[in-house]
Amino acid sequence: MSKKRQTNVPVITAMVFIATFMAAIEGTIVSTAMPTILGALHGVSLMNWVFTTYLLTSAMATPIYGKMADRIGRKPVLLVGLAIFVLGSLLSGLSQSMLELIIFRAIQGIGAGAIMPVTFTIIADMYPIEKRARVLGFNGSAWGIASVTAPLIGGFIVDRLSWHWVFIINVPIGVITMLLTQFYMHENFVKTDKPVDILGTIYLALTLLFLLMGFQMLDSAHGPLLFALLLVLTAGMLALFVRQEGRAQDPIISLKLFKSRTFTIQNVMAALVSGVVMGHEVYIPMWMQGILGLSASLGGFAVTPSSLMWIVGSFIAGRMIVNMVPRRVLSIALLIILVGIVAIVLLPQTTPYVAFLAVSAVLGTGFGISITTTTVTSQAAVEKDQVGVATSVNTLSRTLGQTIMVAIFGIIFNMRVAAGTGAHPGLNANMMNKLVNPQTATQLAPAVLKPLRTVLFSALHTVYVASAIVVVLAIVINLFDRKQKQSAD
Repeated sequence: MSKKRQTNVPVITAMVFIATFMAAIEGTIVSTAMPTILGALHGVSLMNWVFTTYLLTSAMATPIYGKMADRIGRKPVLLVGLAIFVLGSLLSGLSQSMLELIIFRAIQGIGAGAIMPVTFTIIADMYPIEKRARVLGFNGSAWGIASVTAPLIGGFIVDRLSWHWVFIINVPIGVITMLLTQFYMHENFVKTDKPVDILGTIYLALTLLFLLMGFQMLDSAHGPLLFALLLVLTAGMLALFVRQEGRAQDPIISLKLFKSRTFTIQNVMAALVSGVVMGHEVYIPMWMQGILGLSASLGGFAVTPSSLMWIVGSFIAGRMIVNMVPRRVLSIALLIILVGIVAIVLLPQTTPYVAFLAVSAVLGTGFGISITTTTVTSQAAVEKDQVGVATSVNTLSRTLGQTIMVAIFGIIFNMRVAAGTGAHPGLNANMMNKLVNPQTATQLAPAVLKPLRTVLFSALHTVYVASAIVVVLAIVINLFDRKQKQSAD
């Protein structure tokens, strides 16, 4: 009798890292190349859709991949997702117009929706609880490396090759991950013959589409009206989805998962903390450039300690979650995050650059502990045949938290900027746009720099006050969890 082939754990762990890095670098490297892309394809008015369509299709596909990973196995689902991502990347690189680029980015997003939930599920299959958290920490370093290297790689590609290669470079990387998966991953998966929950899938996709589109539209001319309309559509689709899941033989997301208080609270935590992460990563560089007058590269580097300490936080989480209940682990992590956010709130306008590096490191530690804990605990809170779905729900929660909180922070920021510039004669919003861009800040008259920076400081201060409120809310919600500590098996 032939011996069953076993998964090569080190090779597949490396594959997961490569795939995660490929997904992590995507957003930043495209942002770096966007000015050049706009110059070539002439579509400034459509620029946001290059990012939005990728986000929307990725979010809509995530729970579907998670469910299919539980139905037919992790390997075939990941291979399909990677193949779609590679195809979307190739087509994006071959785009000849902004409309083509937007359509092909949608295809790329559909493939990207498989990468995080399925690779995290593979890690859950290969590693026990304590080691899993450490591997997630190592894997999370891909985001830190991507945040540092993406602008450099993007700039090099645009300068030496062309913007097309920003997308096409994913093709060889994606093919390598597919080959490693095909030849080094082996699973004995028992497929189910229950019918696919097609209606539930459609209702869920439409729920996510209307919800995310609603928040994307908040800044448009008729934002509040469109938001209200899309929110009504979201509620309608959600009601249909809940009804369908209650009667489906094999629901796309079993509502029984949410009967677990721990599972529900962990995913709420993932959403809230991910929102705070985005507030940190989006607005600290703006502070560095607009208030301190630093370059874009130094502005981006200010959040790098957060990415690096995220890894350390993940290793710490690995120790903590086998000795403490999740509620206590998250309480400690959230208090660390609160210390970092309150420090930013209390920092004066003249705070030196090095102080932000220290605060960023504190925040990264808290982020690493909390996000790793929510991922591992969500996986451990469900039966083994639901791990893929549980991981996709956790991934989706993080995406929703990021999208919703970025929209809310943006509204808060814009309102404060509008009020601040309106209260100072001679200031306008266009001046603020120039201030936060080091290349155009030099065009401003010296007389308006000080009041503009004061307005910007006030707006950023309000955003971080809002972040602190979100963290306090998370601390309160976390107190309602009652799960016992994890088993290390």
